[in-house]
Amino acid sequence: MSDHPFRLPEGPVDLSAIDTAASPGAKGGKKRGKAALFALGEGLSDLQERLFAEGRSGSARRVLLVLQGMDTSGKGGVLRHTVGLVDPQGVRITSFKAPTDEEREHDFLWRIRRALPEPGYIGVFDRSYYEDVLIARVRAMAGPDEIERRYGAINDFERELVEGGTTIVKCMLHISADTQKERLLARLGDPAKYWKYNPQDVTERGLWPRYREAYELALERTNTEHAPWHVIPSDKKWYRDLAIGRLLHDTLVAMDPQWPAPRFDVGVERKRLSDETPLS
Repeated sequence: MSDHPFRLPEGPVDLSAIDTAASPGAKGGKKRGKAALFALGEGLSDLQERLFAEGRSGSARRVLLVLQGMDTSGKGGVLRHTVGLVDPQGVRITSFKAPTDEEREHDFLWRIRRALPEPGYIGVFDRSYYEDVLIARVRAMAGPDEIERRYGAINDFERELVEGGTTIVKCMLHISADTQKERLLARLGDPAKYWKYNPQDVTERGLWPRYREAYELALERTNTEHAPWHVIPSDKKWYRDLAIGRLLHDTLVAMDPQWPAPRFDVGVERKRLSDETPLS
C-alpha cells in the first residue's frame, strides 16, 4: 500500500497544503463516482466473506478501519455508504464518546482494547484513541508530557496489533472550514437534521487552528510503516466515500484472504446426503 495516493509521506505535516476538494482518479463527477463505489460492492463483499471464513477457521487476521476528522467530516457517511457495502455480520462498529467514570479509572487504551475486532472481522472506529491526543491537547485535558507519552503508547499499541494479525487502515477525513460551515448551516435548514446539530460544534469550530495543529502533530508522530495515515479529501462526500472504498478494497486484495480447506471429506458428506432416507 506504499504507493496509495493518499498515504501520508513521512516527515512534518502541513494540512493546509493538502487540497480538501481534490478528487484524483475519479472521472465524470458525482454520478460516475457513486456508480464506481457501488461497483466495488461485489468485490468488497466477497473479500470480506473470505476474511470472515478465515477467522472462523482459526486465522488471527482482521482489519481495523480508523476514521478521524473534524465534526461534519463524514464519518457517518462512510459507515453508511462504504462500510455498508459489506455483510454487517462481519463488521463491528464502535463510536467512541466521552469516557465513562469507569473508563477514566484506566489508561486511555483500556476501553479501546475492549472494542477491538475479533479474528475475521472488519472493525471500524468512528473516532478512536486519537481523541486522547487531539481534543485532549486542544482542551488541555492532559499535560504536554502525558500527550507525548500517549504518542509513543499509540505507536507501541498499533505495532502490537499488527504483529497479532490486525491490518490497520487509518483515515483522516480532511475538510475545509468553509465546507464545515456549509454543512452545519444545512443541518439548521432542515428540520429532519436538527437532531444532528450540536451547538458545541460551533464552539469547537472556534478552535479550528488549534485542532489543525493537533492533527498535524498527531499525524506526524504516529505515521508509521506498520500503521500509516491516509489523508482523504472530504469536501466532496461522494469522493470521500469512493476513496475509502478503494482503500479498503486494495487493503483486502493485498491481504488475499482464502476460502478455508474443508475439515471433512467432501465426497463422504455428499454420499451421506445422497443416500439419506427420505425424512417425510
